Amino acid sequence: MLALALLAATPAQAGLLSKYFDCYGKLTPPTERAEPDEAAPATPQDPVAGRRRPGFTARDLQDPIDQPNPGAIAPPRPGDFPRDTIGIPDRWRLVETLGLVKSRWQDPYNQSTLKGDRPLCGTHDLFLTLSAISDTVVEPRSFPTPVGVQTTARPGSNDVFGRQHSTVFAQTFILGAALTKGSTAFKPPEFELRAAIAIQVNHVTVQERRILFVEPSKGTTRTDAFAGVQELFLDYHLRNTSDRYDFDSIRLGIQPFSADFRGFLFQDNQLGLRLFGDRDNNRFQYNLAAFFRLEKDTNSGLNDITRHVRNDWVFVANLYRQDLPVPGLTSQLSVVYNRNRERDRPLNDTNGFPVRPALLGDLRGREYDVVYLGYNADGRIGRLNLTASAWWALGEDRNNSFTSRPASINAFFVALEPSIDWGWTRVRLSGLYASGDGDPYDDRENGFDAITENPQFAGSDTSYWIRQTIPFAGGGRAIGVNGRNGILNSLRSSKDQGQSNFINPGTALVGIGADFEVLPELRLSANLNQLWFATTAPLRALRVEGSIPAGIGTDLSGAAIYRPKFNQNLVFRLSGALLFPTAGFRDLFANSHRDDHYYSVLFNAVLAY
Repeated sequence: MLALALLAATPAQAGLLSKYFDCYGKLTPPTERAEPDEAAPATPQDPVAGRRRPGFTARDLQDPIDQPNPGAIAPPRPGDFPRDTIGIPDRWRLVETLGLVKSRWQDPYNQSTLKGDRPLCGTHDLFLTLSAISDTVVEPRSFPTPVGVQTTARPGSNDVFGRQHSTVFAQTFILGAALTKGSTAFKPPEFELRAAIAIQVNHVTVQERRILFVEPSKGTTRTDAFAGVQELFLDYHLRNTSDRYDFDSIRLGIQPFSADFRGFLFQDNQLGLRLFGDRDNNRFQYNLAAFFRLEKDTNSGLNDITRHVRNDWVFVANLYRQDLPVPGLTSQLSVVYNRNRERDRPLNDTNGFPVRPALLGDLRGREYDVVYLGYNADGRIGRLNLTASAWWALGEDRNNSFTSRPASINAFFVALEPSIDWGWTRVRLSGLYASGDGDPYDDRENGFDAITENPQFAGSDTSYWIRQTIPFAGGGRAIGVNGRNGILNSLRSSKDQGQSNFINPGTALVGIGADFEVLPELRLSANLNQLWFATTAPLRALRVEGSIPAGIGTDLSGAAIYRPKFNQNLVFRLSGALLFPTAGFRDLFANSHRDDHYYSVLFNAVLAY
């Protein structure tokens, strides 16, 4: 106690305090120090004297034990000290002053002013946080590659599908800075300024022409570089609404946002205005937001702020409630409105392929209004971990690409992933269903599509079907059955630059997976998913075929994630996936017998400061 008191005191205060401590560390007030031969003060009469224990066999209580303590020190009186504790001018730098921490600016693990561990010099609540991330991806893969007489790299070949192997290398550097004011350990910041710029260099090699560029003469390799602004916003604290720091804040600028827990509908870094906060000790959280979608670079997927903002808006209102309907489970109710007015703004991507409108159907421009009503849940029920998502899409498409008439939109989506833990093992079940359009030629569009999906579900991008784009051959050029880092079979030109398409075959998935925490630094994962089209009517119409089976295939994947420092500063991941096609996929993509399966290998190294 003496050491702690002296540590917190000034030299003058320490000298004063040392007079009131004896050799045993007991505090002695400056007055009324009891002498050893003085009698102890009289104690009040025992309040339980003469009372008995309850019960028939109870006996009288034993006499109280009297332990005289000659020479005891009387407790200090109020006012003996100016206050109970003595303040420290700068609590953040105390441990370094004592020599317990030797911080250096280049050390990403210990305290540093550059990482926001302590305030800037001369301030007490202004923090600067700098970050730098290196993200390296090496990805060998294979997928069905449509070719023609004028596009094949092998003269004299007349196969519909060519050689399927390709390799992707991408190196991304992300530089970020944030200036924050406030004691954010226990209350929201008063304001935050944040910026993040991503710079990517990517190189792709394929084996057929007109896969990377629209011009066959440009060859089968491509090297590209791009810098995009991924974050640039001001977060301003409007007010506190309770003494527990329930709050309202507003955020303006390019910012990350996810409309649900697992990124099924809209997850992106977009330009927007967002009002958010919480109530009732953080049991309720809410968001009111409007986003004006930026154009994306074709090859990197980064924001391109040098181009016009898209004529595509996303408005979001949602409400979260913790412990509803049971303790441990958080429920979310959402309304999302997507207003697209890009009929008269056609666009080709940087490789020359048309993306708006998609080269599908009548090839006319499209615009639409869609309202998504959603319920999402995430948390646990007892030992059972649970994630659930349900979306209902309602709206109008101004131009049905099959009939050239307006059409109503009515589609739905459900996904469920329960899991349970046994020691260091977690076992997961996954189920997903997105409705498809059973008749492309009526005035209803029943195929569910998202705005910008990035699902963390059923193995995420470890899965072959989620990671890779499968080009659709026949009925349209530059169309994908699905999108990269997406799970829906939407027949879009591009997940990032294209428009939502509600005339699609839909998606059905059932899967099982497991995560194994082999070491604190090492996690192994395995996933097995079975995939189907919800309906094949749009595929039959585009291919002009009488029947196409619904089966897509079996997706088998595994991954190892290694964190040598048991944190997020160094993360290494190696994953692999195989797709074994079933009848429907083989009908659409009839490769040779030696190519009866497709693979995806992903090596990812993340180094963060």
